[in-house]
Amino acid sequence: MTTDDTTATTTAPPPTGYARVFAVPEFRAVFTAHILSLLGVVISEIALSVLVYELTGSPLMSALAFALGFLPYVVGGTLLAGVADRFPARRVLVVFDLVCAACVLPMTAPGMGIGLLLTLRCALAVVAPVFQGTRMATLADILGDGDLFVLGRSLLRIVSQSALLAGYGVGGLLLTVVSPRHALLITVGTFCASALLLRFGTRRRPARAVGGGALVTESLRGARQVLANRRVRVLLLLFWLPPMFSVVPEALAAPYADELGAGSVGLGLLMCALPVGTIAGELWAGARLRPTARERIALPLVCVTLVPYAAYALHLNLPVSLLVLLLSGAGSAYTLGLDQWFVRAVPEEVRGRAMTLLTAGLMTIQGVGMALAGVVAEFAGVAATVAGAGLMGTACCVLLAVAARRTE
Repeated sequence: MTTDDTTATTTAPPPTGYARVFAVPEFRAVFTAHILSLLGVVISEIALSVLVYELTGSPLMSALAFALGFLPYVVGGTLLAGVADRFPARRVLVVFDLVCAACVLPMTAPGMGIGLLLTLRCALAVVAPVFQGTRMATLADILGDGDLFVLGRSLLRIVSQSALLAGYGVGGLLLTVVSPRHALLITVGTFCASALLLRFGTRRRPARAVGGGALVTESLRGARQVLANRRVRVLLLLFWLPPMFSVVPEALAAPYADELGAGSVGLGLLMCALPVGTIAGELWAGARLRPTARERIALPLVCVTLVPYAAYALHLNLPVSLLVLLLSGAGSAYTLGLDQWFVRAVPEEVRGRAMTLLTAGLMTIQGVGMALAGVVAEFAGVAATVAGAGLMGTACCVLLAVAARRTE
């Protein structure tokens, strides 16, 4: 056997699928920091909600503490988006992690008033879209704008979906051991640990754009620049509109479980089915499909992902309802193809602002979808509302898919 043959047979094969992404040291730091930040967010949401209820005895105030984690997204995503490109990305990520820690730390002090607690909660939500948008743009810097970026983005989404399944359970278990204020103190540690990982685990890169004016003005100008591109506008709508309809069963899970007589166990299963399907779909598409295949199926998949919801009109039992949600969740694998198109379509100098706008719009429109679902269900009933969301959402997706095809 020749020397060349020996080398060929003993050299380890290159990593494939998601393993390729974990082979990049900087991504490992970003991924671990994402888990720590997400853990901090989830625990702080639960602990603050419980703390507010303990202080006020009001379910409304407790729910408001939770809802304030979503409402200010649109403020930060539009007025502060310029931060993502105006300053070096690593600095933005580290500083915003420390800002989150600084917002949570005063919450742990005894005697903190409800008004200040909710104000600090709002501050966390304002900086969240800028942090997330900057992190998405940083992924493109670290992994390039090709397939590695798509896989890295997919992994962060999978972690976020997994938090829906496990995070709140872990947080609830933690609160059986420590007080809400001590749980909040733990989140301060997770945010600081995330900041340290990002500071020493990623390298410094220059800002994408040089700021020449007021931050708010620059942020709004950047948003206009992003939205001026027809291709980008269509892709943003493809990211935003399907989730607005897909959250309808989640928003109505409690009354639907009550109609089925499924109890708390059934409610838990209904809440878990969609994210389980989403995780399975993304893992399959990321690990098994080539980049060209993921792009090829993106538009057909987005057109059918909400179709299963129409089956709710048949007044399904619990097992079939769970199957419907699993199938619809699996269809969200279309996002891998959209990620690739979006990062190609957005100019690098406004990439951070575009990613921030994407994040803010996604969170805001899901909140709108949940609110509208509740209003419609008051008049039409749960099953009809979910079925209607499936039909109307499918029609919107088909129109957007046609528009996306025309902008290629």
